[in-house]
Amino acid sequence: MTVLAAGDIGECGYGALETGKLLDRLSGTILALGDLAYQNGSATNFRDCYDPAWGRHIDRTRPVPGNHEYENPEHAATAYFDYFGEAAGPRGLGYYAFTAGSWRIIALNSEIPFAPGSAQMTFLRNELQNNRTQCTLAFWHRPLFTSGPNLPQGDIRPLWNTLAEFGADVVLNGHDHMYERFAPQDPDGRATGTGIRQFTAGTGGAHLYTPGTPAANSEVRGSAYGILVLTLATGSYQWDFNAVNNAFRDSGSFTCH
Repeated sequence: MTVLAAGDIGECGYGALETGKLLDRLSGTILALGDLAYQNGSATNFRDCYDPAWGRHIDRTRPVPGNHEYENPEHAATAYFDYFGEAAGPRGLGYYAFTAGSWRIIALNSEIPFAPGSAQMTFLRNELQNNRTQCTLAFWHRPLFTSGPNLPQGDIRPLWNTLAEFGADVVLNGHDHMYERFAPQDPDGRATGTGIRQFTAGTGGAHLYTPGTPAANSEVRGSAYGILVLTLATGSYQWDFNAVNNAFRDSGSFTCH
């Protein structure tokens, strides 16, 4: 099973058309990691800036929303849910899960409540308790750990705490417009071989950021448009970041817990 991941995509005039062409050559399920249509996730933004670049791949896309989808509080991601329909999960919620081979994939919404006791956290705990698989991947928009200019999103820690409790393996995020791979770590940022490996791939087409001072456990950073290709096997996974024009590459493999 192959998944193709990137976020921060549809900003007109930047790199989305190029990453869309890269997707034309790659097979697999697309995980769109939020901030899909700039600047405010409007229907016009989706029509003009996302659809010409990635819209032809909508039938294999599984999205999550980002903060820009909620930029206009009067609309609260209405255009996002209109555009993706059932693929976005329950309307107004945007969290859901599906099986990919021997993996369970959990899509979460970092822009609505997820504190302990919230509806989203109840969903997550039920998923992890009732759909036990050896390997688990979760994806949402804002990262807990980053070397980028948006800084660590500390409020995300409850999601990590719960995923770590159940031994999840991989987290995918966007938000910082760059690529970054972390060593497996616990929710408090301590490196451990049984921790969760976070990838940030905010490289789908919005204006790029330059990574700052490397955060603890950050193994690789890069500023290039591209797609993170994850091959999800039984008990293991491989990653290969494919940059537009081969500007940057990162690849490797690891085992599930």
